[in-house]
Amino acid sequence: MMRICVGQFSEPTPDRLRYCQQLGATGIVLNTAKLPGDHEWAYEDLVTLTKRCASLGLRVESLENTPLHFYDQAILGGPQRDEQIAHYQTTIRNLGKSGIPILGYHWMANGVWRTNWDSVGRGGATVSVFDQGHVDPRLTHGREFTEEEIWENYRYFMDAVLPVAEQAGVRLALHPDDPPVPKLGGIPRIFRSFEAFQRADAMYSSTAWGLDFCLGTWSEMGPGLPEKLRYFVQRNRVCYVHFRDVQGYAPHFQECFLGEGNYDPVEIMRLLVEEGFSGFAIDDHVPQLAGDEGWNERGRAWTTGYLQGIAQAVEACVG
Repeated sequence: MMRICVGQFSEPTPDRLRYCQQLGATGIVLNTAKLPGDHEWAYEDLVTLTKRCASLGLRVESLENTPLHFYDQAILGGPQRDEQIAHYQTTIRNLGKSGIPILGYHWMANGVWRTNWDSVGRGGATVSVFDQGHVDPRLTHGREFTEEEIWENYRYFMDAVLPVAEQAGVRLALHPDDPPVPKLGGIPRIFRSFEAFQRADAMYSSTAWGLDFCLGTWSEMGPGLPEKLRYFVQRNRVCYVHFRDVQGYAPHFQECFLGEGNYDPVEIMRLLVEEGFSGFAIDDHVPQLAGDEGWNERGRAWTTGYLQGIAQAVEACVG
């Protein structure tokens, strides 16, 4: 059965974990977990994390993203990439030994971009916007990189870490480039289209190669989201699904509440249930509601309840 989990936080404090319990979650996803280590995550710290969560009945379903400085040289082919890859391999092994089954990652050396984080959505809720016309044109890493450089660096990285992930029993879940535009700051965004993911899919037969299927980012790429999701679910490539919604497509879009954007969440949930998807779904970026601060607890509770409700309704209809 598909599970509805809670994500998008980095520090599992007792209050935060109790909040997840109160929302009815059985599992959590930590986004760039706050753990000791400048280059890798140690087994002992990961075990402490899983035990802390288990004590409240919560499973660590995935760690979504190591700090970017753990592998930024690998993305750009820098002089420390082999050293970073060795540390990354250790992190993967330690996740496997500690019982954490998925490690999320992305291939954006200069991260997620928005041109406005404080736009106004429904009822005055705060949402983010990307508008290519307002992007700072300066280079973020000193020079222009080519697409094939970034592809070759991805191949080099995957060739080194996928065998380790297989042995450790850990799936590596790739997030699409957000926003999915050709280039930002002089660095190509290679994972910006369905065809790019098909190319990567064809490179690796390993079951350890998987996807963090972010509906918001995928819908930013243009129409046809259900067919693209179905393609990868049927190939058993989707580890988990981010339910995020946006209005409009790259190069201009605005995030919004689920159900008022580019896709129908009920249709997507039905697709997942019909295809027998056995992973999990989580909230992602959520609007900031009146009274929210930081993690947007109110917006997150609304989103999680919405997902639980449509999941139960769809499962009752399909089942």
